[in-house]
Amino acid sequence: MVSMFFLWVGLVMFIVFTVGGNVLVCLAVITSRRLRHISSCFLVALAVTDLLLGLFVLPFSATLELRAGRWPLGGAACNIYLSVDVTLSTASIFTLLAISVDRYMAISSPLSYTTRLTPARATAAIVAIWILALTFAFTPIHMGWNTADFHVQNYDWRMGDKGEEGQTCRYEWNNNYVLLAVSCIFFFPLLVMCWMYHRIFCMAREQVRRIRAATPSFTRSSACLKGATLRQHKATVTLATVLGVFIVCWLPFFTFFTCMGLRHEREPPQLTHSIVLWLGYFNSALNPILYPALNRDFRHAYWHLLHCRNPYKINSISIRTLGKNRSIISHEFESINKCSKIPLKMHHNQQDINAESAAGPNHTS
Repeated sequence: MVSMFFLWVGLVMFIVFTVGGNVLVCLAVITSRRLRHISSCFLVALAVTDLLLGLFVLPFSATLELRAGRWPLGGAACNIYLSVDVTLSTASIFTLLAISVDRYMAISSPLSYTTRLTPARATAAIVAIWILALTFAFTPIHMGWNTADFHVQNYDWRMGDKGEEGQTCRYEWNNNYVLLAVSCIFFFPLLVMCWMYHRIFCMAREQVRRIRAATPSFTRSSACLKGATLRQHKATVTLATVLGVFIVCWLPFFTFFTCMGLRHEREPPQLTHSIVLWLGYFNSALNPILYPALNRDFRHAYWHLLHCRNPYKINSISIRTLGKNRSIISHEFESINKCSKIPLKMHHNQQDINAESAAGPNHTS
């Protein structure tokens, strides 16, 4: 009984944390002028997706945990609940993919970024994400593609019935369709995200290398060069954190269900199922911290919201210094690009001094 109480408290706190964090992201964008740019729409879309997951999926998932998997609302409601769960989880993953593509575009082509990513295109991308998520979620379960006999699961399970012995409201992965599903929902986005963040990391190293090459030896210890190196390290840590958390949260879930589907396992271990399922949900709770909170503008907006301050005053004071900041990573690269111009200027000045020294009296630098 005591363990059940602590489980109940933990699940409630988890749901409140997920809902509250994603609401905070939406409020931060609404109340802060510095966050009202086109790339923030993907963060807001991610927050709305995770918020809907916390409101309409997690309470039912927590109820199943507390009732040992017993579902009292019948098979039709169970299939709808599972479809909504898959829809929101898939939309969250695809939105994370869109964020990685957006960051790559902003860093690889900063001058043409605003013309390539227009509000209409961003809206079209979000709509396409939801269409794909709904297709991958509702079509298979209501067409019976995911079951061993290709019949719709829970079709004869009426409201109030306990179902067959050991039956619970759980998504079935009992045929080779699981390979197609997990490849489209997880492994393809994972590969694209890895490639995007790898390219961003390579561009960060290349920019620092160019700064080092253009910096004369007598200025190698300059503050700008140290700052560029520090920012490159920070960008690397950020990329590793973003990708690492995504893999840790979702890879066990899809690996487990792929194995269960290929083995045609109808009753997977309940404890393992619960652990990998809630680990995937944990990604939706971490997104409000991981993506926005690593950005300085979001941190400022969070601080003023949590302290009930008016963010518009701060915006009017410091908008000239931070108004161009688009994202967690692109801010660091913009600073590196600015620093890269300083060593080149110093190098040309040194060449002028050397030329004057050869023609006339000695000069000191």
